[in-house]
Amino acid sequence: MTDTKTHFGYQQVPEDEKARRVGAVFRSVAPSYDVMNDLMSLGLHRVWKRFAIEMAGVRTGHRVLDVASGSGDLAAAFARRAGPTGQVVMTDINAAMLEVGRDKLIDRGLFPPLALCDAEKLPFADNTFDLVSVAFGLRNMTHKEQALAEMARVTRPGGRVLVLEFSRPWKPLSRAYDAYSFSVLPLLGKYVARDEAAYRYLAESIRMHPDQETLKSMMQAAGLGRVEYFNLTAGVVALHRGYKL
Repeated sequence: MTDTKTHFGYQQVPEDEKARRVGAVFRSVAPSYDVMNDLMSLGLHRVWKRFAIEMAGVRTGHRVLDVASGSGDLAAAFARRAGPTGQVVMTDINAAMLEVGRDKLIDRGLFPPLALCDAEKLPFADNTFDLVSVAFGLRNMTHKEQALAEMARVTRPGGRVLVLEFSRPWKPLSRAYDAYSFSVLPLLGKYVARDEAAYRYLAESIRMHPDQETLKSMMQAAGLGRVEYFNLTAGVVALHRGYKL
């Protein structure tokens, strides 16, 4: 086991242990993931994802990689826009979450290729995709810089990398946001998902995630240009978009 430490929520754990713990969290929450998203965000996650889909600019014939695809909401929308001449690939490191997304898309008559893989080691050639997206997954990755570099690597020149993630809210909202995150979310997890600890971790992981400007700098360091971000719901969530030049 490596001696290098990283954060798992507010805890410091060995790097190779974080992936195991995150995997256990998402295996636990997978069956109730969509219901909990609606409850936790009061349905706003649908608005955030719709904005990301519009800003992605996916058109007929595009090739798209949806990293940490989870239950597949973005992948489904991209598949409809890319059409039969395009391709959307769903990836996740967690088999339980990938199965949830696969089943949802099959129910909608969509059959995207799947890859069970680590975002830090994407099994795709350089310059493959018109768009690479990750929604609410980057904060759970151990080496975010490496994951961003991999996303940039597999994006074709002129293509985009899109990151939709919780971020830093407007300061006057911070106290109410903290109260909601650390009081209400764990209770929802306890009574709906039957896993209070998982949702306490998810609240903590949001606080440990880089803020808007830091993530912008990380995307630039990964080789992306024209990086910009859009604050949603007073910065509770931010959409970052960068281009491979």
